[in-house]
Amino acid sequence: MFPESSTGISYEDCKGTADWLLAQTSVRPLVGIVCGSGMGGLADMLKDQVAFNYKDIPNFPQSTVDGHAGRLVFGMLKGRPCVCMQGRFHLYEGYAIQKITLPMRIFSLLGVETVILTNAAGGLNQDFKVGDIMIMKDHINMPGFAGNNPLSGPNDGRFGVRFPCMSDAYDRELQQLAVDVGQELGYGDFLREGVYCVLGGPSFETIAECRMLHKLGADAVGMSTVHEVIVARHCGMRVFALSLITNKAVMDYDSEEKANHKEVLETGQHRSIQLQKLVSTMVTRMEYNNTNA
Repeated sequence: MFPESSTGISYEDCKGTADWLLAQTSVRPLVGIVCGSGMGGLADMLKDQVAFNYKDIPNFPQSTVDGHAGRLVFGMLKGRPCVCMQGRFHLYEGYAIQKITLPMRIFSLLGVETVILTNAAGGLNQDFKVGDIMIMKDHINMPGFAGNNPLSGPNDGRFGVRFPCMSDAYDRELQQLAVDVGQELGYGDFLREGVYCVLGGPSFETIAECRMLHKLGADAVGMSTVHEVIVARHCGMRVFALSLITNKAVMDYDSEEKANHKEVLETGQHRSIQLQKLVSTMVTRMEYNNTNA
C-alpha cells in the first residue's frame, strides 16, 4: 500500500472508487476521454449518459477552473462504451501531483484500454495558427526535471513497473489514425503534429521562457496532460493526445499581444465541433482487445 504522504491515495482506495462507480452504471468503458479548457462538449456527445459530479465521487478531487465543469460522464459514443472527464486537475490548483493523476488510476481499474486527452495550448511553433489542432507526438516534462513526477514515492506493482518507458508514450498507430481521419474530414489545413511542453502555471510564460522552450524543441506549451500521460502509461493504457492551439505564445518584446484565459475558452468553442468529430470518428475506428466493444 502507498503511504499517504507519497501519493495521497492507495491502490485499495482507487479500487474502492472504481468499484463504487461500476456499481452505479452498467457502462464498462474501454475509452477514457479527458476534456481540456472549453472542450467539455465532447462529453455531451455520449448517449445513455450516467453522470457524476466530482464532489460526489469518493476520493475524487474537485475542479476549480472556469471551462472545467467537474463531472465524470459514462455513456456510449458511436456505440463504444466511454467515460469522459468534463474538467481536469492542474498543479496550480494546489493539488499534489499524485492527486491530479488519480483519475488515470481509476480509469485503468474501470477497464479502460485507451485514453484520449485534449488540452488548450499556446503555439510556440511559428508555423502554427490559432485554431490549429496539434497531435501530440512527444512531450517535455519541465516539472519532472525538478523532481515533481506523479510516480515519485514507493511504487505499487499492481499499477505498473518502477521505471516505465516514455519513448513510446504516445501511441503511433493512434497518431496515424488521427492523420487519416483528419484528411478524410478535410482537416488537413489545421491538423498539425508536434511536441508539447508542460509548465506548472498558473502564470502564463514570459517571452524569454517561450524563446527557450522553442529552442528546446517544443511546438506548444501548456499546464496539463503530461502528468496524466505518465500515469496512464504506467498503468498500461494506450495514449493519444491533442492540443488545441488557442493562442500564439508571445516571442517578441515589441509585441502588444497578451495571453489570457478568455481567448483560450473562445477558441475552444470555435473549434469544438471539428475536434469532437475527429475524436468520435477515431473512437469508432479503434481496435479493442475486449471483444464486447
